[in-house]
Amino acid sequence: MDALPLAGWENFYVIVGSAAGGLTGLTFVVIALIRDARTVRPTGLRAYVTPTIVHFGGVLALAAFLSMPHQHPVTLSVGFMTGGLAGVGYGLFTAVNMRRQGSGYVPVREDWMWNVILPTLVYAVLFFMGILIWYRPAGTLFGVAVVALSLLFIGIRNAWDIAIWMTMQRKQ
Repeated sequence: MDALPLAGWENFYVIVGSAAGGLTGLTFVVIALIRDARTVRPTGLRAYVTPTIVHFGGVLALAAFLSMPHQHPVTLSVGFMTGGLAGVGYGLFTAVNMRRQGSGYVPVREDWMWNVILPTLVYAVLFFMGILIWYRPAGTLFGVAVVALSLLFIGIRNAWDIAIWMTMQRKQ
């Protein structure tokens, strides 16, 4: 099997990777500003902020990986499967971390859905893309694009949820 036609995906991954990098930085700025205000109790916050940063970082890493020259089905398969497996493992770690946060906040169904279930499913799809690349290379590249966008939007939604929560905490 020859090298895959990744050339058409360059602009997509430049945009998605740049967005993930920018949103990661913006999340750090928001956390720093809130911390300087000293009006928000940070207990339990790490259980929600760190996964968001990990998802943004995962999108950035995926964009960088797919922008590397001379990719072949072997390298893509190994990369997708490794990233997917790492993401599923991190999803399980996040579930344990949310349950043990001990901040007095009990995660609700929405927290589980957006911070554990959906991201873990998306990473599982990435793992599956590592297998599918051998059978449907062009379709798999679209599947990986959906994975990248899904993680980006999950991260955006979770960052927004964190910002709203911190704002509400300030007002109390």
